[in-house]
Amino acid sequence: MNEFLSSINDQKLQADLLPMKIAFIVTGFIFLAFLVWAVLRTQWKNFRFIFDLTEFLSYRAYGYSRVTRQWERIKSRLQTPNEAEYKLALMEADDILGNILLRIGFTQLTLAERLKNVTEAIIPNIQEVAQAHAVRNNIVHDPDYHLTLEQARKTLGVYEDAFRALDLI
Repeated sequence: MNEFLSSINDQKLQADLLPMKIAFIVTGFIFLAFLVWAVLRTQWKNFRFIFDLTEFLSYRAYGYSRVTRQWERIKSRLQTPNEAEYKLALMEADDILGNILLRIGFTQLTLAERLKNVTEAIIPNIQEVAQAHAVRNNIVHDPDYHLTLEQARKTLGVYEDAFRALDLI
């Protein structure tokens, strides 16, 4: 045992191992730099810390203020006499709902598929939302589809009820 310990303390052995020590130290710094870069570059830190901190301090879901601003902009589109604005408002509301359901964890490709998997426990007026989505599909697929202000208000009311059920507005 004493021979082993004395061989470790040998100056020649330590000098021979110096390049290997330097290589390991440099490799360690490279891995540390990559780890710091990966944490700063990816969204992991947002999902892990910032979202939770924001939700904890505001008592609201992350993105609440953004959805509220978007909803106000959608409602302001109904103040114009332009039918194209009504259609755009419905499409934007449908898009917001699709993104919200995606963030909740419904990973199907289309909103129609996501709505099939949503239960009334999540969105109580799910049948009306499906009908509102059908109106949106009519707008998108039929360029001659006419939408009145009353229809737009009624359909946006369905989306508003869904957003309220999700505690977003």
